[in-house]
Amino acid sequence: MSKGNSEDVIYCNINRREQVEVVKHIYENADSVKGLEAKREMEDLRTQNTGGDAPWSRFYRLAAVCLGLLCVLRLTAITLLWIKFNNLTIGKKKLHTSYTNLTEERDQLQTSYINLTIERDQLQTSYTNLNKERDQLHTSYTNLTLVNEQLETSNINLTEERDQLQTSYINLTIERDQLQTSYTNLNKERDQLHISYTNLTLVNEQLETSNINLTAERNQLHTSYINLTVERDQLQTMYDSMTAMKDQLQIQRDEVLRGLLVLAFTRTEAWIGLTDIQTEGVWKWVDGSALTTGYWLMGEPNNFANNEDCALTGSFYSTSSNSTWFDYPCGRSNFALCKKKF
Repeated sequence: MSKGNSEDVIYCNINRREQVEVVKHIYENADSVKGLEAKREMEDLRTQNTGGDAPWSRFYRLAAVCLGLLCVLRLTAITLLWIKFNNLTIGKKKLHTSYTNLTEERDQLQTSYINLTIERDQLQTSYTNLNKERDQLHTSYTNLTLVNEQLETSNINLTEERDQLQTSYINLTIERDQLQTSYTNLNKERDQLHISYTNLTLVNEQLETSNINLTAERNQLHTSYINLTVERDQLQTMYDSMTAMKDQLQIQRDEVLRGLLVLAFTRTEAWIGLTDIQTEGVWKWVDGSALTTGYWLMGEPNNFANNEDCALTGSFYSTSSNSTWFDYPCGRSNFALCKKKF
C-alpha cells in the first residue's frame, strides 16, 4: 500500500467533530501569525523613531525574518491539513460507496441462501421417496424368499413375483438416477456457498452419507435377490435332472426285469428285491422306491398263509407271457438277481 493510501486510511477514522476542531485550529493559528506581524511592525517603527542601536535593529530584523519563515511553515502546514481534510472527505465518500455495494452483495447472498435451502428441501423429499422405494423392495424380497421355499408347488407364482420385482427394480433404478442428478446439482451450489453457509453444508454432508448407506443397502438387497434367483434356478435344474434320472433308472430296471425272462437259470427261481414286508400290499424295491409296473402270475400275489412278503420270479411257470412273479416267504434260500453298476 502506498503512503498516500495509508494516510487516507488513517484520516478516514477522524469523525466530523474532530474535522471541525482541525479547521478551527487552523484559523486560530492564522490570527496568531497576523498579530505577531503587527507587533513586529510596531517594534520597527519604534526603533526608527528612537534612533536605536544598529545591533538591536539587526536583531529585530532577524527575528522578523524568522517569524516570517515560521509563518510560511505554518501556512504550509495549514495547506497540508486542508489537503488531508479534503482527502478525508473523499475517503468518506468512498467508504459510503463501499458500504452501499457491500449491502447489495449481502442481499444477493441472502437470496442465494434461500434458493439453496429450497433445493435442500427438495433433495430431502427425494431422499424420503427413495427410502419408501427401498422398503417396498425389501418387502418384495421377503415375498420372493417365501415363494422360493415353496418352489416345488408354486413355480408359476414365483415367476410372476420375480417379474414384479424386476419392474420394481427398474423403477428404483430410475428414481436412483434422478436422485443422483439432483444430488450432483446440489453439490455444485453447495461448493459456491461453502464458506458462508457452513451449517447448511453440514446438513448436505449428512444427507449424502444417508444416501450412500441407502444405496449400499439397496445394492446388497439386489445382490441377495440375484443369488436367491440363481439358487432357485439351480434347484429347479437339479430337480429336473433327478426326475429324468429316476425315469431312466425305472426304464432300465424294467428292461432288466423283462430280460430276466430269458435267464440262464432254466426252470429255476430267484429273488428280485421286491417286498411288502412293511405294509401289506404296498410293494417296494430294496432301494425304497415304489413299484410302478408288475409282472405277476395270475392270482399273485396272494400272501398265502399270511407269510408271503417277498417276490420271486420263475421262468418255468409261464412260457408264453412275461408274467413270472409270485410272492413267497422271505426266509427261503434261493438265487437273487442283483443290479451291477458299470
